[in-house]
Formats: sequence, C-alpha cells, structure tokens
Amino acid sequence: METASRRERLRAQTREEAKAAALRQIAAAGPQSLSLNAIGKELGMSGPALYRYFAGRDELLTELISDGYHDLADAVEAAGEAAADAEPADRIRVLTRAYREWALAQPHRYLLLFGTPVPGYAAPAHTIQAASRTLSAFLEPITALRPASRAPELEEQFAAGLADRDPDHRWSGAALRLGVTGWTRMHGVVSLEVEGHFAPMGFDPGLLFEAEVESLIAEASGSEAG
Repeated sequence: METASRRERLRAQTREEAKAAALRQIAAAGPQSLSLNAIGKELGMSGPALYRYFAGRDELLTELISDGYHDLADAVEAAGEAAADAEPADRIRVLTRAYREWALAQPHRYLLLFGTPVPGYAAPAHTIQAASRTLSAFLEPITALRPASRAPELEEQFAAGLADRDPDHRWSGAALRLGVTGWTRMHGVVSLEVEGHFAPMGFDPGLLFEAEVESLIAEASGSEAG
C-alpha cells in the first residue's frame, strides 16, 4: 500500500511538472506551440514516455483549460467572499476587478481560455461546467439589483438553455442576459488589453474597463441616463 501510494504521489508530481512546463511553452510561443516532445525533454524524459501520464496533447490541453477556468473562478469567488457584506453594485465592481487582474497577471492562461482556438482541438463539454462558475459569481449581485426585462425573446432563450443543463437554476432571464452581456463587455476590453491592441491609443484601459462595468451596473439597477 505504501509503495502504491508513493507511486501515485510521484505520478501526480510528474503530471503537475508537465503541466507547468506546458504553460511555460504556451507563455513563450502560444498554445499552438505545445509539444509533448519538448515537455519530455525539459523533464528529462522522452516525449513518448509522457503518454504514461497523458493520453496525448489534447488531454493535456483539456487539463490546462479546466485548471485555468477553475483558477479564474477561485480568484473571482474569493474576491466576492471578501466583499460579501458590500452592496450588490460594489460586489460587481470587486468581482470584475478580480477578473481583469487575473487576466493581466497571467495573460497566456487567459488567452488559452478565450483566445484563438488551437487548430485541431475541441474542448470537451465538461469544461463548460468549469467555465460557468465565474458567470454564476456575477449573477448573484446582478440578480440582487433586480434587473428589468429588456429583451424578452433573448431572455427566454437564455433561461431555456440553462434549464436544459441545470433545471434547478434560480436566475431570471433578465439576470442571465445581463450576466452574458456583462461578461461580453469585460471579455472584449480585457482581451484587447491583454493582446496589446490599446497600447498605441494613448489611454488607460483600466478606465475603459471601469466605464463598461458602470454601464452594466446602471442597466442592472435601472439607472441609465436617458
């Protein structure tokens, strides 16, 4: 039993070392550069030897993506817990700030999740569950602001689509619409910032991000100008 346990620990350690090496590759040259042979060489083993730990490149990518979604959700949820007693609008500000900070701190992981798809790779459906944790964190304070319905047909589609995956969900169609559109705004600004597209434009991307967040809060609370 002790030998088996030690073997399992060594296997888990090797898998983590391989994932760390893979992330270094991705940071240096993007996810398209991922090579089991190069990872094996860095770890002092052959590329084929890595197949004892991962079925192939796609399984390794899937684990990196799932880890990334969960790490992002952990960061957002931790920020939300620290602001649990704040007003809903302030919680939205805290959560969105945590989202952006995570992306800027490790842009290669953010782009692995949300950047250009890796040729020949399709993420399995179970990664959607990991990705949904972050959206759920935003839906709590959005719902607390009691957003009004603005696009009934779209909101019905959001609610029906979620009901297929989670029949017990408690989110209104209006909250789901704002959650998705709010994430779309955040993702757009953060992705352009991470990829450096704002650099030559001479403004602070953080201020643009905050303006989009305030627009989301205003719509959710029904206080938009005009």
